[in-house]
Amino acid sequence: MCTKQICSAILQTIMKEMIDLLGKILTNILTAFYEPFGFSLLLSFFAMFFYLYAYKAQDAGKGWKNAIVTWYKEFEKSIYFRKLFLLAFVTSMILFRTLLNRNLWMNPLSNVMGGWGIWKTVNGEQKLTTECIENVIMMVPFTSIVMWTSRGKVDKNWKKMLWQSGKIAFDFSIVIEMLQLLLRLGTFQLSDIFYNTVGGVVGGSIYRAVVKTRRTFSR
Repeated sequence: MCTKQICSAILQTIMKEMIDLLGKILTNILTAFYEPFGFSLLLSFFAMFFYLYAYKAQDAGKGWKNAIVTWYKEFEKSIYFRKLFLLAFVTSMILFRTLLNRNLWMNPLSNVMGGWGIWKTVNGEQKLTTECIENVIMMVPFTSIVMWTSRGKVDKNWKKMLWQSGKIAFDFSIVIEMLQLLLRLGTFQLSDIFYNTVGGVVGGSIYRAVVKTRRTFSR
């Protein structure tokens, strides 16, 4: 009887610690993506004005009122414009997290092999970090939207599609890590490249699943 009570108490303690840990992880992830939301929305909104001035100058280049009206009409009628807007939004969120909102580092190569787990040692103490999870999550919508936007150029073979999605995420991650290294914004870490690539493959898998599901229901 006493043994059962001890086992039950241990099990409850483990469950409570797991729930607390999951709660902290979820809070950290939501906070990480909530912080750049407003900035990214505003930046992508203005970024699309450059697109309009490049391709719709005859309509957008007639004062700010006409530019706003043209922006709204283009967003309403053009699915490609909406795709580009989403792509600009997701890209700006990634850039905010990886470059724009980073402090300068004296030595960007100080922890090249770090960042693989959810715990890191700071001043001798174990602290929770969700950067590895964030690196996977933020690449999922990015690669999905890139492949959705360039749909005609995406290979229909699922293996090649996953290869393309992984390559997109890998190349983008390399560019970000090199910029961090050159500008001394954050640290260059191989784990970031790995987790970004994993997120890219996951994004490609989701895109593949959505396309296949739509084709099945459209028959």
